[in-house]
Amino acid sequence: MQGKPTVIKFFAPVIDETVNSLINAVDEKIRQGAREFILLISFPGGEAFYGLSAYNYLKGLPVTFTTHNFGTVDSIAIVLYCVGSRRLSVPQAQFLLHGVSVTFAQDETLEESQLEERLKEMKIEAENIAQVIAANTGKTGQEVTNAMLVRTTLNSEEAKAWGLVHEIKSELFEIGSELISIQYQQKPNENAAKYIQSPPHSQRKTRK
Repeated sequence: MQGKPTVIKFFAPVIDETVNSLINAVDEKIRQGAREFILLISFPGGEAFYGLSAYNYLKGLPVTFTTHNFGTVDSIAIVLYCVGSRRLSVPQAQFLLHGVSVTFAQDETLEESQLEERLKEMKIEAENIAQVIAANTGKTGQEVTNAMLVRTTLNSEEAKAWGLVHEIKSELFEIGSELISIQYQQKPNENAAKYIQSPPHSQRKTRK
């Protein structure tokens, strides 16, 4: 008999390290027999490549995801949120849709052809993001693209009316559920940010 869903708290930017931690955690739980997941999400964005890759991978797995916005789901994090066949949000939450941007390295020099290539990549990423959101909300791709271009911010009720949220719910998961946490942590006196995956509650040692 299938037990409670595995709960994964994703409180981190959508980047290489955190997406790999998420996928590895899901893969490991599937090997252990899990077939139902609750993905709690709150973070304002990240990198389009990793968000789209995570969406395509998780959406294609033979398991069920419920996603739950417990604070802020912006930019590419909305694509990750769309993994859920059932999508929930706490009442005090927000969603932000906006276009794709690029950051150039200091003193980086690009030829005209390289700029055109970069622009084409950005347009394709924006189109793919719009298609994912459209497929999960009932909006057209153009409607989503227009919302991204004007930087549309939605509260929970607006996101529900928009088709992004199915239900507004404060309770995140049942007591006794296994909780895996993937979060952003910057240690004192370190220049680099660290992205960590903490073990399930059942594997944690009691602090002294």
